Amino acid sequence: MTVRPILCFGEALIDFHAAGSDGRGFAQHFVPFAGGAPANVAVAVARLGGVARFAGMLGRDRFGDFLLDSLRHAGVGTADIARTDAANTALAFVALDAHGERSFTFYRGPSADLLFRPAHFRADAFRDVAVFHVCSNSMTDPALAAATREGMQRAHDAGALVSFDINLRPALWPPGVDPQPLLWPALHLADVVKASAEEFAGLAVDGEQAALDRLWLGRTRLLVVTDGARPLHWFHPDAEGELPCYPVATVDSTAAGDAFVGALLCGMARLDAGPDRLDRLVRELPHLHRMLRFAAAAGALAVTRQGSFAAMPREDEVLAFMEESA
Repeated sequence: MTVRPILCFGEALIDFHAAGSDGRGFAQHFVPFAGGAPANVAVAVARLGGVARFAGMLGRDRFGDFLLDSLRHAGVGTADIARTDAANTALAFVALDAHGERSFTFYRGPSADLLFRPAHFRADAFRDVAVFHVCSNSMTDPALAAATREGMQRAHDAGALVSFDINLRPALWPPGVDPQPLLWPALHLADVVKASAEEFAGLAVDGEQAALDRLWLGRTRLLVVTDGARPLHWFHPDAEGELPCYPVATVDSTAAGDAFVGALLCGMARLDAGPDRLDRLVRELPHLHRMLRFAAAAGALAVTRQGSFAAMPREDEVLAFMEESA
């Protein structure tokens, strides 16, 4: 069976990681890594042997050239990328604490990724797509948010599964703007939603069950909530469950969630688990659990490496890690 591609949409940017110290707590220099959450997911899919494409806007600058080359080198299709002279490619400076947990300083607005509009989608962009994946970083600007929702709807119309990773980065949102009301329209367009435990708590201001009831009002049939090395939880309108994850020594947590999502979507694409098959997937728990455990292993391996694209593991590495950890 031919595996159809996973199309990841949104930001691609340069992550500058701090290196060295001047003795006063400041970095001596910063090392550039290709990154951006949906671009990371595309690379994760390609590294795991899936078929990945990336759609977004890059500046016609050296950073945009670097990202385009990095995506191609990772095996990601780039036909859906647009370029612009109207803004530069976004940058992020990443600081890691003693436990490998990251914090971001963004240099984004205005940046090229914010200028993508529905007209920039190729006419046949969704024709053969198994999964269309986005995250909340594309909801921070009203025009880009509208383009993202348009893409989600087009993907549905083409029969693709739609995935949404909350991946909330408060520093990207305008001051005083509450993201929650802007997230829900996109959440209701997604078949599969991934959230961290902290992000799910943010949605569940009126309680967990109220958040789930509201989520099920849309198209969502599967919610996965991760919590680092602690057990992950999954929810379906008629079922829920918990699975253990893999404790590892964290070097850099930047791409952990993206590696998890890429591995999960790769598994779904291989099963051709379209929107009409998600309920069956939950009824066939061994398939679902196998995919979630594989995704958890991919995320665990990613945190043992520095960078974003550079941290994504291959399928054989994930399988070997799972066998060693059994």
